[in-house]
Amino acid sequence: MNARPDNTSDQSPKDKPHLTGSIGSVGIVTPQIFHFAEPLTLECNRTLPSFDLIIETYGTLNSDQSNAILICHALSGSHHAAGFHNADEKKAGWWDNMIGPNKAIDTNQFYVVCVNNIGSCFGSTGPTTINPESVKSDGSVNAHSESANERSEPQVYGPDFPLITIKDWVKTQAMLSDRLGIDVWHAVVGGSMGGMQALQWSVDYPARLKRCVVIASTPKLSAQNIAFNEVARQSILSDPDFKDGRYLQAGTYPRRGLILARMVGHITYLTDDAMKAKFGRDLKSGKFMYGYDVEFQVESYLRYQGERFSENFDANTYLLMTKALDYFDPTRDYPSASTTETTEPSIQIESSIAASVNATKEASESELEDTITSLDEHTHDRQQELTALKAAFAHTQCQYLVVSFTTDWRFAPERSQEIVDALMATGKPVSYINVDAPHGHDSFLFDIPRYMGAVKGFLTAPFMVNSQSKSNQEKSGARS
Repeated sequence: MNARPDNTSDQSPKDKPHLTGSIGSVGIVTPQIFHFAEPLTLECNRTLPSFDLIIETYGTLNSDQSNAILICHALSGSHHAAGFHNADEKKAGWWDNMIGPNKAIDTNQFYVVCVNNIGSCFGSTGPTTINPESVKSDGSVNAHSESANERSEPQVYGPDFPLITIKDWVKTQAMLSDRLGIDVWHAVVGGSMGGMQALQWSVDYPARLKRCVVIASTPKLSAQNIAFNEVARQSILSDPDFKDGRYLQAGTYPRRGLILARMVGHITYLTDDAMKAKFGRDLKSGKFMYGYDVEFQVESYLRYQGERFSENFDANTYLLMTKALDYFDPTRDYPSASTTETTEPSIQIESSIAASVNATKEASESELEDTITSLDEHTHDRQQELTALKAAFAHTQCQYLVVSFTTDWRFAPERSQEIVDALMATGKPVSYINVDAPHGHDSFLFDIPRYMGAVKGFLTAPFMVNSQSKSNQEKSGARS
């Protein structure tokens, strides 16, 4: 059971294509569902008794399974990355300009797999699918799992679905790889949240991918990004129709909250210049109406985006996805050596804090000293982050392509450069391109020649194995 249809592409609608023999299109595709009967233990220490993953594939897997590419989707994405589900569909998959015959990810050459993550609302196990604990082995309803309003039918997970992380998604994708018989991916590719998954793949399963493509992403969210996510979540949580997450059982839907959440998010995907060029301060009616209804074109645009999103997405899924973004940090399992070595015993820390407080009371520092101290702390923090990233990347074995966009302020180029700096500092093979584009964070969805060319070139270039990686692969075999 799934409550939302699969049609949330952030790209503009396209005219209905001529599918038969259309240039560059993978044509009509049919999703596949893989059921995993084994329990899945998540990072939050909760267990899913079983789960489903829905995927789409494009191209043909070769005889030695060496041409497979895994596509990881962003927050509002799904398994439907390319092609069409039927001849009447007017909108192609969300990355159709990237995936297809003779495109950057060439399906004449590669076998491409795109999987919908658990916790989503497009077919994989998530808040909108049936909670197996609400069904007895004989198929009858388990009364103990029902809400106060007892029902006679099985219940969806709703808010009972556990919190998930990027690591959890990568773990399920590795299980899918085993099911597909793919020991090593030619590449793992993702944009935005998908780039985080690609990065986590290289850390968690270093011997199972040869190339890693990280696009418009970040090594972890900044405080500002977490703040944006929290505003979006509160918009949903404070909607009276949210019903503590049990809106489907109650027959309601937190539409207003989801609209506001999407409006907040959408602002961060665009740039001031792009919004100025597209809308400026244009008025819908050409004059002030002196009210709180839509007056400016940009208001109309944001409301349209929010309305459309609220019709196609699930509120509990939005909460789960944004928390997964907040939690992402590939260095968590790799504490930096410098941090460990400089840790003082608790009594010394307390003494140091007390001394600092007393010193502050005795004399105030000058503005210059404050600035110097702030800069020193910032430099120290950056150095610690670099050290932690180096520790996380130390055992990786793949080649990297990192792509950023000049106008992306959600995940600014500086965040991509942090990844590149850490990889270079550990001697890992990495290529980096900062693409000039006016579309802000959404640039990764656009057909930009320099960007597409860089991805295509990276995927088709010979794989350069350094001696250390080759030695590690020989020791560990195909899988880590």
